Amino acid sequence: MLFVNPRSGGGAAGRARLSDRARELGIEAIELGPGQPLDELVAAAIDDGADAVGAAGGDGSIATVAAVACARDVPFVCVPAGTRNHFARDLGVDPRDPARALGAFAAGIERRVDVGEVDGRVFLNNVSFGVYGEAVRAAGYRDAKLRTLLQTAEEMLGPGGEAGGLRVVDDLGVEHRGPALLLASNNPYAPRRPGARGVRPALDGGRLGIVVVDSPAPRTPPRARAWTAPTLVVDGDREIVHAGLDGESVDLRMPLRIAVRPGALRVRVLAPRSRSVRDAGSPRPARAS
Repeated sequence: MLFVNPRSGGGAAGRARLSDRARELGIEAIELGPGQPLDELVAAAIDDGADAVGAAGGDGSIATVAAVACARDVPFVCVPAGTRNHFARDLGVDPRDPARALGAFAAGIERRVDVGEVDGRVFLNNVSFGVYGEAVRAAGYRDAKLRTLLQTAEEMLGPGGEAGGLRVVDDLGVEHRGPALLLASNNPYAPRRPGARGVRPALDGGRLGIVVVDSPAPRTPPRARAWTAPTLVVDGDREIVHAGLDGESVDLRMPLRIAVRPGALRVRVLAPRSRSVRDAGSPRPARAS
């Protein structure tokens, strides 16, 4: 069963005729309308006998379908039809040819990759707080992401601004209060290398990638700190905190425990094998920070 979000990526799924091409391959395709409960549709499809589920859309749609697949231990197929195709790229799926990804339903090689979890919610890419967590709530974010992000940063970090009231302790035992940005990713990011498709070298390392940027003092550049860990605890002065979860705006209840669930998601990908994943049953040992 393939769930298609026709609005993602400026209509990328329609341009690639993904629904029609899926049906030609014997894959049932459902095009989603506004307001449909995607998680309930996926669960119902699995209850009705779907032996694999996939998503063609942006990272929000993909994460929702993957979360249900993870909970039911059903294989998941990622079909890139969004704007950034963040997870697809790091998985090794070519975003330039989304229709080819459909072949993974029947001819894919199964791998297991990690997922992140916060407040009972699964994420594939990252959860972010502070400037970005507030920016994704803005009405104009989808149409003007950079401008909205800069405007939010100015409002939060300028005179009289509110930086969120979060508290987090890094791997050196240093407490960071009210950071401008806190991001926890499902496996750490690395600088983009020439010719590399994605920005996470692995999706099965069993570690969060954590970045905190402190709110700058007057006439002082902001300080940043990055480390890795299997879990992270976030506390703060508020009961509810705004966050960006795989690019979607959510409200989370503090204190929060963010963690990696190693090998929790079964994915089907086409050969050649991506360096981003390893064989099921051959987990990579957790790496030290």
